[in-house]
Amino acid sequence: MKRLIALAFAFVFVFGTTTAARADEAADNKAKIEAVQAQMDAYKRQMDAMQAQLDMLKAQRAVPPPARPSAAPSNALQMAPGDNVTFLIHGEPVTVYGALDLSYDNTTKGLQPVYANGGSPMGNVGWQGGISSQSFVGIRGSRTNGPKLGYTYQLETQIDVSSTSGIVTTNSNDSGAVKGALTSRNSFLGIGNQYVGTFKVGKSDAPYKNSTARMNPFSQMLGDYSVIMGNSGGDNRVEFGTRLDHSFWWDSPNWSGFTMSLLASPGQNRASDNSIIPSGEADCAGGNLPGSSASTPFCNDGSFGTAYSASMAYQRKRFYGTAAYEIHKAVNRSGDVTGSGLESLDVADEDATKFGAQWNFGRLTLNGIYERLRRGLPAVLQSQNERQREGFWLAATQTVGGKNSLDSMSLGWARANPTQGDTGQHNTTGGLNPDNMANMYTLALRHAIDRHLSFYLDYAQTVNHPQAHFDLGAGGRGLTTDCHDGSAITALDPVNVVTDPVTGLTIPSLNGIGPHCFAGGNLRGISTGIRLQF
Repeated sequence: MKRLIALAFAFVFVFGTTTAARADEAADNKAKIEAVQAQMDAYKRQMDAMQAQLDMLKAQRAVPPPARPSAAPSNALQMAPGDNVTFLIHGEPVTVYGALDLSYDNTTKGLQPVYANGGSPMGNVGWQGGISSQSFVGIRGSRTNGPKLGYTYQLETQIDVSSTSGIVTTNSNDSGAVKGALTSRNSFLGIGNQYVGTFKVGKSDAPYKNSTARMNPFSQMLGDYSVIMGNSGGDNRVEFGTRLDHSFWWDSPNWSGFTMSLLASPGQNRASDNSIIPSGEADCAGGNLPGSSASTPFCNDGSFGTAYSASMAYQRKRFYGTAAYEIHKAVNRSGDVTGSGLESLDVADEDATKFGAQWNFGRLTLNGIYERLRRGLPAVLQSQNERQREGFWLAATQTVGGKNSLDSMSLGWARANPTQGDTGQHNTTGGLNPDNMANMYTLALRHAIDRHLSFYLDYAQTVNHPQAHFDLGAGGRGLTTDCHDGSAITALDPVNVVTDPVTGLTIPSLNGIGPHCFAGGNLRGISTGIRLQF
């Protein structure tokens, strides 16, 4: 029994001692584990902080740029509908557009070798070749700030690709304007919206010109309808088919097919008879510098004051119709009656009215225009009123080739009816009821590589009656062919002065013998060219 009790005590002692030792060891290990865990938690907090910083940097780099006002891609340069190029400046779309048009022309004035009243034309008046440029470039942009207000702008200039830019100085036309300078063509700033239309200020082709521009398939080619339509004098100035400087105008919204355009151009002329250059301009209004075309150094060969132009049009499916009116106030043509004592009477209003229609039959397009030009002269001056007549234009364009072909053939005919009077030219005496009718015939073939690039072949002929002197190439052609021969230009003589009968001012006299304008020419020309439009 005693032995059993002793064994029991021994077992308890040994087991208890071992258990206590193991308990102490477990407590020590637990402390070590807790220390390591605390250290790992500290490392984890540091790594979490570093990861947070890294995530923030990645997020900053991944933030997209501010949304652009247009749904277009954010490329710096992109193509836009309408064959134009659009790029972005500070998120705003700007369109670059234009055309490079170069051709080789061969034309003749078609004059006779000798005229009974005017002798022989001087110089080369027969066939002459030359390279002509009808090119321009511009930028335009617009932005709509909701339905209430938006703005639009345009800056456009002529590009003289084949010649040096500068002023025009020939033996029949002087001009102080640089056609190749920035904004030499239609340029403006406008505001408006879809409900009231757009109000613009700057310079622009007048509504009268724009109303029938789509009816002219020979635009800026030989045989352009501006040779006769809107051209009251038969020269290269096209009085009622031109750009009006210092103007403001309104283009209406589209009212179920109806549109309107109204323009006013202040005269800005300090002379009561518009005989000086308008304020802010380089040329006389409506034409050339003082002294051009062998005239006295005043704006007395077509200079006018305030001009007004208006048009209304209607488009329904394949039909387009338009009516337009334009008036030039107090047009000074006293140079036509210099020395007669009637100079003050030869300052009168001139206006033009026309109606046009276009029918599109799919592959065939027909155009027709009737026009009436007037000049309000007293009876005593009607014998030299060459500015009042009627005119007509008929043209047809037929698409040729396959279903998707862009090739075309166009035919055109323009007619200027006789005027009430005529001032006379170098070989004509002028007077009442002159035989100064003219007809122009045009044929053009165009082959399009695509919507941008095309080639053309063009033939035109202006047939003048004996007292008419309409030209060939008016309306934007780089090279024009007119009635003037090659005689030297008349120049001012500063030594020998004369007294002007109108103003009483002492002015230099004129010397020289030209240029001479010979009426009755049968002008002809053929042109082949290439046109790149963007």
